[in-house]
Amino acid sequence: MNGKSDSSVIVLVHGGFVDGSGWEEVYKILKRDGYTVSIVQNPTISRADDVAVTKRVLATHTRPVILVGHSYGGVVVTEAGNDPKVAGLVYIAAFAPDKGESVSSLIKDPPPGTPVPPILPPVDGYLFLDKAKFPASFAADVDAEKAAFMADSQVPWGVEALSGTISQPAWKTKPNWYLVATEDKMISPPAQRFMSKRAGSTVVEVAGSHAIYVSQPNAVAKLIDTAAKGAKLAT
Repeated sequence: MNGKSDSSVIVLVHGGFVDGSGWEEVYKILKRDGYTVSIVQNPTISRADDVAVTKRVLATHTRPVILVGHSYGGVVVTEAGNDPKVAGLVYIAAFAPDKGESVSSLIKDPPPGTPVPPILPPVDGYLFLDKAKFPASFAADVDAEKAAFMADSQVPWGVEALSGTISQPAWKTKPNWYLVATEDKMISPPAQRFMSKRAGSTVVEVAGSHAIYVSQPNAVAKLIDTAAKGAKLAT
Protein backbone atom coordinates (compact mmCIF):
# COMPACT_ATOMS: atom_id res chain seq x y z
CA MET A 1 0.00 0.00 0.00
CA ASN A 2 1.23 3.48 -0.73
CA GLY A 3 -1.46 5.95 0.29
CA LYS A 4 -0.54 9.63 0.16
CA SER A 5 -1.74 12.73 1.93
CA ASP A 6 -4.06 13.56 -0.97
CA SER A 7 -5.70 10.12 -0.75
CA SER A 8 -9.32 9.56 0.13
CA VAL A 9 -10.38 9.91 3.72
CA ILE A 10 -11.33 6.65 5.43
CA VAL A 11 -14.29 6.63 7.84
CA LEU A 12 -14.74 3.43 9.88
CA VAL A 13 -18.13 2.43 11.32
CA HIS A 14 -18.45 -0.31 13.94
CA GLY A 15 -21.33 -2.73 14.40
CA GLY A 16 -23.50 -3.93 17.28
CA PHE A 17 -22.24 -5.03 20.72
CA VAL A 18 -18.89 -3.24 20.23
CA ASP A 19 -17.48 0.26 19.90
CA GLY A 20 -14.99 1.92 17.59
CA SER A 21 -11.91 0.82 19.54
CA GLY A 22 -11.83 -2.49 17.67
CA TRP A 23 -10.68 -0.60 14.59
CA GLU A 24 -7.42 0.48 16.27
CA GLU A 25 -5.04 -1.80 14.36
CA VAL A 26 -6.74 -1.12 11.01
CA TYR A 27 -6.55 2.59 11.86
CA LYS A 28 -2.82 2.37 12.58
CA ILE A 29 -2.09 0.62 9.28
CA LEU A 30 -4.10 3.13 7.24
CA LYS A 31 -2.52 6.07 9.08
CA ARG A 32 0.95 4.70 8.43
CA ASP A 33 -0.02 4.47 4.79
CA GLY A 34 -0.83 8.17 4.70
CA TYR A 35 -4.62 8.13 4.94
CA THR A 36 -6.70 10.47 7.05
CA VAL A 37 -8.88 8.19 9.19
CA SER A 38 -11.92 8.88 11.36
CA ILE A 39 -13.72 6.37 13.56
CA VAL A 40 -17.43 6.79 14.19
CA GLN A 41 -18.67 6.02 17.70
CA ASN A 42 -22.25 4.94 17.03
CA PRO A 43 -24.55 4.73 20.05
CA THR A 44 -26.30 1.75 18.32
CA ILE A 45 -29.64 2.81 19.75
CA SER A 46 -31.42 3.43 16.44
CA ARG A 47 -30.51 3.31 12.76
CA ALA A 48 -31.56 6.93 12.32
CA ASP A 49 -29.33 8.14 15.15
CA ASP A 50 -26.37 6.09 13.94
CA VAL A 51 -26.71 7.47 10.40
CA ALA A 52 -26.90 11.00 11.85
CA VAL A 53 -23.75 10.43 13.94
CA THR A 54 -21.94 9.09 10.88
CA LYS A 55 -23.00 12.08 8.79
CA ARG A 56 -21.61 14.40 11.45
CA VAL A 57 -18.22 12.75 11.00
CA LEU A 58 -18.53 12.96 7.20
CA ALA A 59 -19.22 16.68 7.57
CA THR A 60 -15.80 17.21 9.17
CA HIS A 61 -14.04 16.22 5.94
CA THR A 62 -13.66 18.05 2.65
CA ARG A 63 -12.05 15.29 0.55
CA PRO A 64 -13.74 12.16 -0.88
CA VAL A 65 -14.54 9.52 1.73
CA ILE A 66 -14.36 5.74 1.66
CA LEU A 67 -17.04 4.66 4.13
CA VAL A 68 -16.38 1.32 5.83
CA GLY A 69 -18.91 -0.67 7.85
CA HIS A 70 -18.54 -3.85 9.89
CA SER A 71 -21.57 -6.02 10.69
CA TYR A 72 -24.51 -3.73 11.61
CA GLY A 73 -22.25 -0.86 10.53
CA GLY A 74 -23.02 -2.04 7.00
CA VAL A 75 -26.62 -0.92 7.50
CA VAL A 76 -25.42 2.49 8.65
CA VAL A 77 -23.06 3.01 5.69
CA THR A 78 -25.69 1.76 3.24
CA GLU A 79 -27.85 4.75 4.22
CA ALA A 80 -25.17 7.32 5.14
CA GLY A 81 -23.24 6.43 1.99
CA ASN A 82 -25.67 8.48 -0.09
CA ASP A 83 -23.81 11.56 1.16
CA PRO A 84 -22.13 13.20 -1.86
CA LYS A 85 -18.74 13.10 -0.12
CA VAL A 86 -18.78 9.30 -0.13
CA ALA A 87 -16.84 7.94 -3.11
CA GLY A 88 -17.10 4.26 -2.24
CA LEU A 89 -18.29 1.75 0.33
CA VAL A 90 -16.51 -1.16 1.99
CA TYR A 91 -18.42 -3.91 3.79
CA ILE A 92 -16.48 -6.02 6.30
CA ALA A 93 -18.54 -9.15 7.15
CA ALA A 94 -21.45 -6.73 7.11
CA PHE A 95 -25.13 -6.40 6.38
CA ALA A 96 -25.77 -4.77 3.01
CA PRO A 97 -29.54 -4.28 3.00
CA ASP A 98 -31.70 -3.29 0.05
CA LYS A 99 -34.45 -0.68 0.14
CA GLY A 100 -36.96 -1.44 2.91
CA GLU A 101 -34.74 -4.08 4.54
CA SER A 102 -33.32 -4.10 8.06
CA VAL A 103 -31.17 -6.36 10.19
CA SER A 104 -34.36 -7.90 11.54
CA SER A 105 -35.70 -8.74 8.10
CA LEU A 106 -32.36 -10.08 6.89
CA ILE A 107 -31.99 -12.51 9.81
CA LYS A 108 -35.67 -13.47 10.07
CA ASP A 109 -35.57 -16.85 8.31
CA PRO A 110 -32.05 -18.34 8.50
CA PRO A 111 -31.44 -21.46 6.42
CA PRO A 112 -31.30 -24.78 8.32
CA GLY A 113 -27.92 -25.36 9.91
CA THR A 114 -27.04 -21.67 10.12
CA PRO A 115 -25.24 -20.84 13.38
CA VAL A 116 -27.52 -18.96 15.76
CA PRO A 117 -25.78 -16.04 17.50
CA PRO A 118 -26.09 -16.31 21.31
CA ILE A 119 -28.18 -13.16 21.68
CA LEU A 120 -29.91 -12.95 25.04
CA PRO A 121 -33.57 -11.90 25.33
CA PRO A 122 -33.97 -8.11 25.19
CA VAL A 123 -33.99 -6.17 28.44
CA ASP A 124 -35.58 -2.70 28.33
CA GLY A 125 -35.26 -2.74 24.54
CA TYR A 126 -31.57 -3.65 24.42
CA LEU A 127 -29.64 -6.78 23.49
CA PHE A 128 -26.44 -8.41 24.73
CA LEU A 129 -24.57 -11.50 23.62
CA ASP A 130 -24.08 -14.26 26.18
CA LYS A 131 -20.65 -13.40 27.60
CA ALA A 132 -19.61 -17.03 27.94
CA LYS A 133 -20.40 -17.71 24.27
CA PHE A 134 -19.20 -14.37 22.90
CA PRO A 135 -15.63 -15.45 22.04
CA ALA A 136 -16.67 -18.55 20.06
CA SER A 137 -19.45 -16.81 18.15
CA PHE A 138 -18.04 -13.33 17.59
CA ALA A 139 -14.27 -13.51 18.01
CA ALA A 140 -13.07 -17.10 17.63
CA ASP A 141 -9.72 -16.12 16.09
CA VAL A 142 -9.04 -13.19 18.43
CA ASP A 143 -6.56 -13.53 21.29
CA ALA A 144 -8.45 -15.08 24.21
CA GLU A 145 -7.72 -12.21 26.59
CA LYS A 146 -8.88 -9.62 24.07
CA ALA A 147 -11.99 -11.65 23.20
CA ALA A 148 -12.87 -11.81 26.90
CA PHE A 149 -12.43 -8.04 27.13
CA MET A 150 -14.72 -7.55 24.14
CA ALA A 151 -17.34 -9.76 25.81
CA ASP A 152 -17.12 -7.85 29.09
CA SER A 153 -17.16 -4.41 27.43
CA GLN A 154 -20.21 -5.00 25.25
CA VAL A 155 -22.28 -2.02 24.17
CA PRO A 156 -26.04 -2.64 24.53
CA TRP A 157 -27.56 -2.91 21.05
CA GLY A 158 -30.97 -1.28 20.70
CA VAL A 159 -33.75 -3.43 19.29
CA GLU A 160 -34.87 -0.29 17.45
CA ALA A 161 -31.55 -0.28 15.55
CA LEU A 162 -32.24 -3.78 14.27
CA SER A 163 -35.62 -2.77 12.87
CA GLY A 164 -34.42 0.42 11.18
CA THR A 165 -34.98 0.12 7.42
CA ILE A 166 -33.07 1.51 4.45
CA SER A 167 -34.68 4.23 2.36
CA GLN A 168 -32.13 4.25 -0.47
CA PRO A 169 -29.18 1.82 -0.58
CA ALA A 170 -26.01 3.68 -1.49
CA TRP A 171 -24.52 0.55 -3.07
CA LYS A 172 -26.86 1.02 -6.02
CA THR A 173 -25.02 4.20 -7.03
CA LYS A 174 -21.57 3.93 -5.41
CA PRO A 175 -18.75 1.47 -6.14
CA ASN A 176 -18.41 -1.00 -3.29
CA TRP A 177 -16.19 -3.75 -1.97
CA TYR A 178 -16.98 -6.63 0.38
CA LEU A 179 -14.83 -8.85 2.61
CA VAL A 180 -16.49 -12.20 3.32
CA ALA A 181 -15.29 -13.75 6.60
CA THR A 182 -15.51 -17.45 5.78
CA GLU A 183 -15.53 -18.64 9.42
CA ASP A 184 -18.18 -16.14 10.58
CA LYS A 185 -20.63 -17.46 13.21
CA MET A 186 -22.67 -14.24 13.46
CA ILE A 187 -23.54 -13.48 9.82
CA SER A 188 -23.27 -16.69 7.81
CA PRO A 189 -20.83 -16.68 4.88
CA PRO A 190 -23.65 -17.69 2.44
CA ALA A 191 -25.63 -14.64 3.58
CA GLN A 192 -22.55 -12.46 3.09
CA ARG A 193 -22.06 -13.86 -0.41
CA PHE A 194 -25.72 -13.26 -1.27
CA MET A 195 -25.63 -9.64 -0.12
CA SER A 196 -22.31 -8.87 -1.79
CA LYS A 197 -23.42 -10.40 -5.08
CA ARG A 198 -26.69 -8.47 -4.99
CA ALA A 199 -24.79 -5.23 -4.32
CA GLY A 200 -22.42 -5.87 -7.21
CA SER A 201 -19.48 -5.74 -4.80
CA THR A 202 -15.88 -6.49 -5.61
CA VAL A 203 -15.44 -9.43 -3.23
CA VAL A 204 -12.52 -10.93 -1.35
CA GLU A 205 -12.85 -13.92 0.96
CA VAL A 206 -10.66 -14.31 4.02
CA ALA A 207 -10.69 -17.15 6.55
CA GLY A 208 -11.63 -15.48 9.80
CA SER A 209 -14.28 -14.87 12.43
CA HIS A 210 -16.89 -12.13 12.60
CA ALA A 211 -14.27 -10.00 14.37
CA ILE A 212 -11.93 -10.23 11.37
CA TYR A 213 -11.32 -6.48 11.57
CA VAL A 214 -9.67 -7.17 14.94
CA SER A 215 -7.96 -10.48 14.16
CA GLN A 216 -6.74 -9.71 10.63
CA PRO A 217 -6.30 -5.94 10.35
CA ASN A 218 -3.83 -6.24 7.48
CA ALA A 219 -6.33 -8.05 5.25
CA VAL A 220 -9.03 -5.52 6.13
CA ALA A 221 -6.77 -2.52 5.58
CA LYS A 222 -5.62 -3.99 2.26
CA LEU A 223 -9.18 -4.14 0.94
CA ILE A 224 -9.87 -0.59 2.15
CA ASP A 225 -6.74 0.60 0.35
CA THR A 226 -7.88 -1.23 -2.80
CA ALA A 227 -11.27 0.46 -2.51
CA ALA A 228 -9.73 3.91 -2.06
CA LYS A 229 -7.66 3.45 -5.20
CA GLY A 230 -10.56 1.91 -7.12
CA ALA A 231 -13.00 4.66 -6.17
CA LYS A 232 -10.49 7.28 -7.25
CA LEU A 233 -10.19 5.64 -10.66
CA ALA A 234 -13.98 5.46 -10.96
CA THR A 235 -14.40 9.23 -10.53
